[in-house]
Amino acid sequence: MNKLLTKKHYDTWLALLETNIENAFAHTKEREWDIEQFRFFTAVSVMSSSKIEGETLEIDSYLKHKIQDIEYLPNLTEKPNDLFEAYEFARDNRLSLGSFLEAHSMSTKHLLPANQRGVVRSNNMLIMDQQTQRIQYEAAPASNVKKEFEGFWTELDEVLKEKLSLNEVFYFASLIHLVFVKIHPFNDGNGRTARLLEKWFMAEKLGEKAWYIGSEFYYYNNLKEYYSNLEKVGIYYERLEYEKALPFLLMLPRAIVLNNDNGISN
Repeated sequence: MNKLLTKKHYDTWLALLETNIENAFAHTKEREWDIEQFRFFTAVSVMSSSKIEGETLEIDSYLKHKIQDIEYLPNLTEKPNDLFEAYEFARDNRLSLGSFLEAHSMSTKHLLPANQRGVVRSNNMLIMDQQTQRIQYEAAPASNVKKEFEGFWTELDEVLKEKLSLNEVFYFASLIHLVFVKIHPFNDGNGRTARLLEKWFMAEKLGEKAWYIGSEFYYYNNLKEYYSNLEKVGIYYERLEYEKALPFLLMLPRAIVLNNDNGISN
């Protein structure tokens, strides 16, 4: 496995960056940190991420469920609630391979049998567009998915130890999201945990208020672009071209502007 979590394309990304991340994140940091704010922003993030995966409950309805204790049919809330629990777990635990596997296990309680939660798959996998049911790309083949996943975490552990600028945090968070989702190490729950991983990495590097960033909400509201940019890197795992990842890597910085304009507000 070639090393992927590098700054190889960082300078080009920085030259193309249209968002002043420092100014935008300053507004996010001004918000008070408390459990109710966390629950509000996380409910939006969780339901947005869940809707990307085909869940049907509306975001406003899920907010009523989590903030006002409004009950809905269990089949509408079980999987989002599992993911919400994983976000709470991530908030309270350092990012590591062990904690991430635990978070995947939590987030898939109503999605996968127990013996597949937090366990690397042993089969080949094609990723489908949830809306069109068209094949998007193939994941890492069964023959080397475990090796690819282990190599990814070795690199991620190295990045976690590095001192990064604010811009570098956003660059690496997006890249981590992309590389993970291309490996697609689990039988299911990869997309929602990739977006959790991206946010978790930012919280490790920027502090707890990174949980307020509306990345999942932005991806859901720009879903066609999200899928299109994932595809640009390539369809076949062995022939991925990460130099074509820049359109995807430039999406996350736009999400933080959403927090301050007409997007998420509490």
